[in-house]
Amino acid sequence: MSRLSINQATIKYADLAEALSATVAGGVEAIGLWREPVNAVGLDTAASMLTDSGLRFTTHCRGGFFTLSDGAARVAALDDNRRAIEETATLAAAGAEGSTAILVLVAGGLPEGSRDIAGARERVRDAIGELVPDAAAAGVTLAIEPLHPMYVSDRCVVSTLGQALDIAADFDASVVGATVDTFHIFWDPQVLEQIARAGREGRIATYQVCDWKTPLAADVLLSRHYPGDGVIDFATLTRAVVEAGYTGDIEVELFNEDIWATDYAEVVRRTAASFDAVVAPHL
Repeated sequence: MSRLSINQATIKYADLAEALSATVAGGVEAIGLWREPVNAVGLDTAASMLTDSGLRFTTHCRGGFFTLSDGAARVAALDDNRRAIEETATLAAAGAEGSTAILVLVAGGLPEGSRDIAGARERVRDAIGELVPDAAAAGVTLAIEPLHPMYVSDRCVVSTLGQALDIAADFDASVVGATVDTFHIFWDPQVLEQIARAGREGRIATYQVCDWKTPLAADVLLSRHYPGDGVIDFATLTRAVVEAGYTGDIEVELFNEDIWATDYAEVVRRTAASFDAVVAPHL
């Protein structure tokens, strides 16, 4: 389990103290945090709690939502992303040795009334360009996360790893990379080619795993499952990520109401067991 990280979304209803405690008690060495629980206690307190836990910090979720048209709302979104960059740097410094300063970015969906997906992607590129100086100064990597195309209208106009890498290509690889999340990219017929490309370009910022199983939940956002419970070929994808040179921690990130309703200790135990069974053998 040495490379397993529990993404805090997997135990969504745990507050920060509970999430840190459950992760440690489960024998897991790393955690990815979300902004809302961190901000609920304040950044300085959260950093101190993380230090005391002894856990590595792997990612901060999330920044992004860049597709707004020009105006006050877009300015506010960029300012909020600058705060997220500061949070990421602070938490990475507070985590145990091996922590990584990675801010996961979700691009944002189509603006209301728009059908211009290409134009929305260009606004994402422009926004990242505005944030690159802040991220570089803070030592933070912005990790563009492509989401499955079913989210293109409301959450993310970046639907493939190739699209994420095309946007990232304009910027230094140490500052802008990509999130490889099995749930979102397993279906892509070019996924292995794009993972290899991401490796060549040094842009795999983080690797996240969970499974896909149908029927999807009524709210498709909540359709993630433990690795091994669905149809994703973790052997092929994990070997591809390893062969591409990725050596970092691997997060399990689950959005699922049944999992969220389960005791936190049991979720961490089940997460670790599924990771050990279907991901770890291919590292």
